[in-house]
Amino acid sequence: MESYSLSYASLCGLAVVVAGWLLHCVYKWRNPPCNIGRLPPGSMGFPLVGETFQFLRPSPSLDIPAFYKQRLERYGRLFKTNLVGHPVVVSMDAEVNRFIFQQEGKLFRSWYPDTTNDLFGKESMVYYDGSVHKYVRSFAARLFGIDSLRDVLTFAEMEHSVTQNLAAWAMEPFIEVKDAVATMIFDHMAKKLIGFGPDKSRKLRKNFDAFFQGMVSFPLYFPGTTFYGCIQGRKKLQNVLKDLLKERLSTPQMRHGDFLDEVVDELRSGTGTMHEKFAVDFVAALLFGTFATISSALAVGMKLLSDHPNVVESLKEEHEAILKKREDGRTGITWDEYKSMAFTAQVTNEIVRISNVSPGIFRKALTDVPVKGYTIPAGWLVMISSMAIHLNPELYEDPLTFNPWRWQDESNKSTLLKNFMPFGGGTRHCVGAEFSKIQIAIFLHTLVTNYRWKEIKGGDVQRITEVVFPTGYHIQIIPREG
Repeated sequence: MESYSLSYASLCGLAVVVAGWLLHCVYKWRNPPCNIGRLPPGSMGFPLVGETFQFLRPSPSLDIPAFYKQRLERYGRLFKTNLVGHPVVVSMDAEVNRFIFQQEGKLFRSWYPDTTNDLFGKESMVYYDGSVHKYVRSFAARLFGIDSLRDVLTFAEMEHSVTQNLAAWAMEPFIEVKDAVATMIFDHMAKKLIGFGPDKSRKLRKNFDAFFQGMVSFPLYFPGTTFYGCIQGRKKLQNVLKDLLKERLSTPQMRHGDFLDEVVDELRSGTGTMHEKFAVDFVAALLFGTFATISSALAVGMKLLSDHPNVVESLKEEHEAILKKREDGRTGITWDEYKSMAFTAQVTNEIVRISNVSPGIFRKALTDVPVKGYTIPAGWLVMISSMAIHLNPELYEDPLTFNPWRWQDESNKSTLLKNFMPFGGGTRHCVGAEFSKIQIAIFLHTLVTNYRWKEIKGGDVQRITEVVFPTGYHIQIIPREG
């Protein structure tokens, strides 16, 4: 009996110790340490999962999701949380965001959740900083730099791609906008980057379809999970690119007129940072970055234009005036014509402002950083929310209203541009920003001068980690007469 009592007492004691330990762990999770100052307000959510499920909950509009709105009302524009196991400070404050961009490489460095690094590889542009990042940017500038983009051939290739696709779409009873636009852009970039024709390109693109969902997901690697599907897609993509690179390196004398020629030359020179794994991750990141965001933005843009025929008419006037100014029967958009598209630039700004297709821009604090009376501890991630800035009614009047003319107001233009950050900022301002604007401009030019369209079905928008159309967005493309 005495032995039983001792055993029972021991079990009770052990249970108390375990419960105490668990409570201590929960307390530490919910109250992370801060060496100096105080953390921003907020909640760390549940142990391990944090507030990830709330963050990933679909939002049924283009407005700021409830995850942000609720915390904005409760904590203000700077709050702490935990996403997929990482302590994060979310900044919805324009001044703080500009400060973070300005301090790139000093107080902050580029960083993404482990899932993102696993998807894109630690040899891609998203991982490196300092001198290696400068090297990568300068190399990418061979494709996306202003000198390259001014090339008449670049405009001709883009316009040819858009013209061919719109003509093909016009022969169909209807198209699903986002998928069609994504295919068009990916086909063009796969040809430009790695010399793939449409058949190979479309097989390759399937491996990218779930990438956005995987960027901020739990790293659970077993069949059926989002992360597993993304990693499987990445492996297939890597194998294709590895085999292609191996083939090109074995026949360096053969030229294909694509960006991979430049990569092979760099690898064979042995003078730069480039090596084979680096090259594969680099090219994969370029392929994803050049189609994912543009296709989502253009799909949203088509819906916005459908709902605002007055904007379409103003676009048509601008582009028909460009055609009338051409002499000697010349065809094809030039750099000067592109730079003259003032209203088109305003429409592009408004499309990317409202669509906000990226879930956020991540940085990592290199040291304890004081901001606005709070401290961002060393090692914490900061998620810069461009969406919260672009849809802030204090900065953009009636922010959900599609109003390209807002960019004409000279009295307010400097404020709008100062807080406009769809392509990031600082030394990591997106190297493909101008390319994206040109792609949208050429698409709009060809569309409004040659076609009209009508909605067939769908068009409802959701935000998850990207902008999606749950039931698709189907339209019919119709050639203009005369």
